[in-house]
Amino acid sequence: MRRRELLALLGGWVAWPLSARAQQSGKLPTIAVLGVDGSTWSPWTTAFAQRLRELGWIEGRTITIEYRWTEGRPERVADIAAEFAQQNVDIIVTNGTSVPAIRRATTEIPIVFAMADDPVGAGLVTSLSHPGGNVTGMSVQGTDLAGKRLEVLREAVPNLHRVAILANANSSEAMLEMHTVEANARAVGIDVAPLEVRRPEDIVPAFDTLKPEANALYVVVEGLIAANYARIITSALGARLPTIFNTRVYPRAGALMSYGPNFSDQFRRTAEMVDKILHGTKPGDIPVEQPTKFELVINLKTAKALGLKIPESFLALADEVIE
Repeated sequence: MRRRELLALLGGWVAWPLSARAQQSGKLPTIAVLGVDGSTWSPWTTAFAQRLRELGWIEGRTITIEYRWTEGRPERVADIAAEFAQQNVDIIVTNGTSVPAIRRATTEIPIVFAMADDPVGAGLVTSLSHPGGNVTGMSVQGTDLAGKRLEVLREAVPNLHRVAILANANSSEAMLEMHTVEANARAVGIDVAPLEVRRPEDIVPAFDTLKPEANALYVVVEGLIAANYARIITSALGARLPTIFNTRVYPRAGALMSYGPNFSDQFRRTAEMVDKILHGTKPGDIPVEQPTKFELVINLKTAKALGLKIPESFLALADEVIE
């Protein structure tokens, strides 16, 4: 075969949809999911798989889905990413904080993040409209929502004068959100108490440093925090601190409330991006999407346990009230 014919053949192979190339090689396309832990992500991955089924991708019949969990240990991301690269999976679905480590392992395998606070600011993509490279996904507008979450907290907690902010100091995205909350709080005359943690062992002792005491807790959620949400909620209840998180998983587990996008919807839309990539679209050509709906969830049982009276007018704004 002459060189020109060989190059044309290879070029045609690269242009084929991933699904066609996998079928030609005799194996199902493999979607690798890398998340924090199975229990937290379960409702979201269920929504993801369901949307894929609606689009014609049946697990075990037309695609394979492999799940890996870091269990709140960020150092595991690099090892799992190397495993996926060695397996030459077809697409990796993950969160924004894991993307840099995965990209160090592969610049070829498409990466789709189902949630990222600030994809452009964190350097995950070049722009929202033209991500470029092998990465695209869903933004959760974490830093943009920081001011709104603080506003919601002020509505729920009368006389809020000092807010503690819990965040993973090893996460650039988390620290960016923390600093945004700090700036918004100071702008309205609220003192702040940053609680920076780096390991699970740092979480409980962090609450002992709150002197003078804060009267609310803003939790910046990422991998470490998500994997240890139970001890955070327990510690906050012990300190009688009303808490705000980013999604409904946490008030359902005992936090006071959450405000943010519907993460199950985020994962459904992530499945639609995966479908496009499986049909041949380059991830860098798929614009990063942003949430279209935000929801407020309030745990009234927790409010009563804290002796906190939530105004009826505020409860009326909630998308879900847990009683």
